[in-house]
Amino acid sequence: MARIFEYFVVCGIGPEIRTLYDEKGFYGTEYMYLPSLLDQYPPSDHKLHSPPPQLPTCVLPAGVAFYSSGFDSNDPSTFPRSYPIVLTDGDGSKIYVSCIAFRDPVSEDIAEAYHIPANSFADKCICLVSRSPSFNVLRTALEEIFALCFSSTGSSKPLWDVIAATVSNVPLPTPGKDRVLFAIENSLLTVEAPPKDGLPHADISFQPLVQCLDVDNLIKLFTAVLLERRILLRSNKYSLLTLVSEAICHLIYPFRWQHVYIPLLFFSGVDYIDAPTPYMMGLHSGVDTSTLVMDGVVVVDLEYNRITTSEEIPPIPEPELSSLRDEITKLLHPNVVGIDLMKADFGVSYEQFSRTCNKPWREGHDLQLRMTFLKFFASLLGGYRNFVENSATHVFNNQAFLKKRQRSTNEPPGPMITQFLESLGFMDYLERGLGSDENGVNLLDRLQDAIGRGQNPTSILPSSLAEPEIVTISDSDGGTSGSGAKYTYDRFPSNIRTEEQEDRRRQILEAASRSFDTAKYGSGSPAVLVEDTKTSIERAAERERMVLDIKVKLQGLWLRLLKLGATDDPLSSFEYGTILALIESDAEGIGGSGFVECIREHSNSGWQGQLTDEQFIAVKELLKTAISRATSRNDVSTIRDALEVSAEMFKKDANNVPDYIQRHLISLSIWEELRFWEGYFDYLMDRSSISAVNYATQVSTQLIVVASHMAGLGLPDMDAWYMIETIAEKQKVGYKQFIRLRGFLSHIQQVRIGYWGISSVKVQSSSQGLHSPRTKDNLDEGQAPSVASGVGRSWVQSMFSRDTASRVNSFDRVQRWTSEGGASENGTARRQDLSSAAQKKVQTSIRVLRGHNGAVSALHCVTKREVWDLVGDREDAGFFISGSTDCLVKIWDPSLRGSELRATLKGHSGTVRAISSDRGKIVSGADDNSVIVWDKQTYQLLEELKGHDAQVNSVCMLSGERVLTASHDGTVKMWDVRTDTCVATVGRCASAILCMEYDDNAGILAAAGRDGIANIWDIRAGKQMHKLFGHTKWIRSIRMMGDTLITGSDDWTARVWSISRGTCDAVLACHAGPILCVEYSASDKGIITGSSDGLIRFWENEEGGGIKCIKNVTIHTSAILSINAGEHWLGIGAADNSLSLFHRPQERMGFSSSGSKVPGWQLYRTPQKTAAVVCIFLIYFTSCYSLF
Repeated sequence: MARIFEYFVVCGIGPEIRTLYDEKGFYGTEYMYLPSLLDQYPPSDHKLHSPPPQLPTCVLPAGVAFYSSGFDSNDPSTFPRSYPIVLTDGDGSKIYVSCIAFRDPVSEDIAEAYHIPANSFADKCICLVSRSPSFNVLRTALEEIFALCFSSTGSSKPLWDVIAATVSNVPLPTPGKDRVLFAIENSLLTVEAPPKDGLPHADISFQPLVQCLDVDNLIKLFTAVLLERRILLRSNKYSLLTLVSEAICHLIYPFRWQHVYIPLLFFSGVDYIDAPTPYMMGLHSGVDTSTLVMDGVVVVDLEYNRITTSEEIPPIPEPELSSLRDEITKLLHPNVVGIDLMKADFGVSYEQFSRTCNKPWREGHDLQLRMTFLKFFASLLGGYRNFVENSATHVFNNQAFLKKRQRSTNEPPGPMITQFLESLGFMDYLERGLGSDENGVNLLDRLQDAIGRGQNPTSILPSSLAEPEIVTISDSDGGTSGSGAKYTYDRFPSNIRTEEQEDRRRQILEAASRSFDTAKYGSGSPAVLVEDTKTSIERAAERERMVLDIKVKLQGLWLRLLKLGATDDPLSSFEYGTILALIESDAEGIGGSGFVECIREHSNSGWQGQLTDEQFIAVKELLKTAISRATSRNDVSTIRDALEVSAEMFKKDANNVPDYIQRHLISLSIWEELRFWEGYFDYLMDRSSISAVNYATQVSTQLIVVASHMAGLGLPDMDAWYMIETIAEKQKVGYKQFIRLRGFLSHIQQVRIGYWGISSVKVQSSSQGLHSPRTKDNLDEGQAPSVASGVGRSWVQSMFSRDTASRVNSFDRVQRWTSEGGASENGTARRQDLSSAAQKKVQTSIRVLRGHNGAVSALHCVTKREVWDLVGDREDAGFFISGSTDCLVKIWDPSLRGSELRATLKGHSGTVRAISSDRGKIVSGADDNSVIVWDKQTYQLLEELKGHDAQVNSVCMLSGERVLTASHDGTVKMWDVRTDTCVATVGRCASAILCMEYDDNAGILAAAGRDGIANIWDIRAGKQMHKLFGHTKWIRSIRMMGDTLITGSDDWTARVWSISRGTCDAVLACHAGPILCVEYSASDKGIITGSSDGLIRFWENEEGGGIKCIKNVTIHTSAILSINAGEHWLGIGAADNSLSLFHRPQERMGFSSSGSKVPGWQLYRTPQKTAAVVCIFLIYFTSCYSLF
């Protein structure tokens, strides 16, 4: 039988006295002390689970104080206090506690052991604990027990017998059916629960909430809760903090608060307020918070009706805001609302209205207030069910709903509703609705239906006509006290202790007494050093407090560490020193694991992981220390978590290339341990959710993750492959997977060494097993000497031989080639080692074009379709138009030797991000938020289009003198060049748009950006076709051709989508870094991708329907920023301030490997160096030898 009362608990000063700073002993009445759990019913050995270990600290949030006197009827400060608190269990469920705190005499044995002055009093708290939110019956029952204890007439039974009967016998009433009657001594009490199909049970009054806050502040607090801000309630009354917290949680029904919830925070936990995650906490107004950052915290002062915050709370949109304010005002101030009504009898007399409005606050007012807010949600989310999509990627179409709402209200949605639709509370509500079969219980849906039918909103509530069944609880021991004996008490009595409990108590007190007697310190500081004799519950509570305290401190320190400026010394900062101390001084590893957990939580909240140089140094050293300490404790979980977060944090080097912290952890010895990587692989397999694929594929997937971390650390290639191979052999991986794994590891090792060079580790020799692509003459991998091919075949064969010597010899030959002939001292291939035959096949001439003074950030190739109607010398098909960080636009003609630069266009004041053109105009977008239209013939500035609120990332010239632009402000705008005006905003995304494509023939628009979602609209139909989910990070580039869409993302993949079906047809994943640009060669039906790894990859369709990478080329030493293909030219722009041009011959040359449909692009390239140089290599092919 479920009971309404789970526990009766007594908390106060126990035999082991500790200050709030965890110092043992009694130090005088000026100190506050930690409360302990003194007694409970059912006892601790009962089959039910124990009370929460944090209960004593929470019910006496200020701690325990000692007093020289007890209750004084003339001194209100000595009066008992009754207040509720709410705790949150580990599973998220709530625990409701009613408390009475009072002064009670200190036990004589405790006073004697600690030399506490005689007749002293200390705080004590009695509590009733329940899982039911029946605040009134909890408080009434507890007050009856308290009054019975100190009654002058006494009780007919021992007090703990009364408590036992109350806790054990009173059942939980059936909602809507039962009314339970029970007695405590001579007082009759009743408890019932409302029906389940109505509003949730709220056994509180909402009057304190509306009395403390005016209408505007009430709505402001309500909005902050909906938007899941960090909320701190302040008051000098404990009850007010809990009641207001509970009331506001009921007003957001049918949504639920999904974050940290501590209505009454214990005073020593004040540092928790600086936690970066959303929370709702209540704190006594007497606690000082001046030393806390409080950045972004919404502070609600209930005593002075005041709300302060450093971050703006967006207002509720109209018309819901006005309606909500009017309804609340009508409820709270009816006389003001009806002040203009006539007293004459016109249907309803003034007296009748006055009598209705002047009633004292009762349950009916609570119901009206709750229904007011429920009607608000019904209006705000009108028709939301039409936009619920039960798909694998998302459950609600936010953009379509907001667009529909904007049409119906003629008002823009505003940031409030946009943020609310993205909140965890809204997503939780949708997921609960999709996973529930009880559709009729959803009051919001029923209210919307009732309003649509013109019914009274209260008709959705269950009828209360049926009388509940009376359940009477009799006292089974009522006849045992016929002797008439009365039990009276001068203090709250202790429950009967077992012999074991008595012995333990005696031992603690004797130890305290001996320590006091032998102390050599002054009487004001008795060093009472007693052995640790806490119970398991007390130890658990203490550890939980310690863990929570360390983690909250680390969160605050971590956020402050991320604010280190360029002039700060990171290793001498307070934040660094404190975090380091927490990591090093904690033998249990809470500091190290907590620090790593802080980083992970910050990354999960949307942080991109970029650090300044100063922050990078500090975080790198802290992670090293945390891993070293974890290694000494054999704390594998902390090591692997640190490994993963180190691959997410980086700084940018001079070439704007990410330098990840992981690369700087190579000196730690744990990475040389095979057992660590075997354990990490097992962990990945356990965590993997790829249950639908075959086992071999799953193993390969996780081994690729392991290989990525090994390469990121810079482990020598031979060592890394040995460990990968050992793990793979144990999993009985097939030869195809072996080849893929070896190829993947080789590739990422080459990329790393090509840019960063060889890591400085203990064993250097094995690091040179593969040659670096970072060549002086930028030699392509296809031009390696013939011996290299033999070596390659040799190591492939050796992988399947169980002859260890053979396998080692194969690597020796690779090393011998790279050290003797294939690599120079710095690891770069030597041109002179090419065979004479190969040298005869390639001739080069170099032309250096001096132009831009910054990186080439945008590139556009003029196609024949753009200029088909031009005649004579003005034929500009094949021209390249480039934009740069120097704010200039330049036009190049590669066919003119010696005078390639045709024009320089000046007008932008920020980095040029995008370029497009048509027959007569050029359009460019830049970081200065502007779009400039230029005349292609005169190179004059025609118009400057301004309307975006952030940098312009993409532009597209359309027919009919129109321009399409996309910006960081999340909008896609269409402009009429003739009138210099914005015609319409044709697309809108929830975050910054980084790339955009438009098919002018079909009217299909595709845009994507920082949210990782590709949005597709049918502009002519005025509707959104699809939201394509799949990428896990920013989408940097997008291309569209016919029904196919290609996207490139920071998640290291490119994806091929079907526009009509809205599905992903292929994932291209071979790059070792974010894919920054994608291109499609229409004539060859091939895809080209460029990445921050410096590689250009060419892809083509397989006969079986897949897409494979047929070639990768290393040309630049830094990230590939842009790719643009024309009929005969392919342009590559990179972050090394260089532009490479590839010329496609009229006859298709193909790849040397055979049968490829992608042509052999001849190379016109720039050898990087000198920031203001654009170079072109002209390579003449005298035979069918292919560069690729």
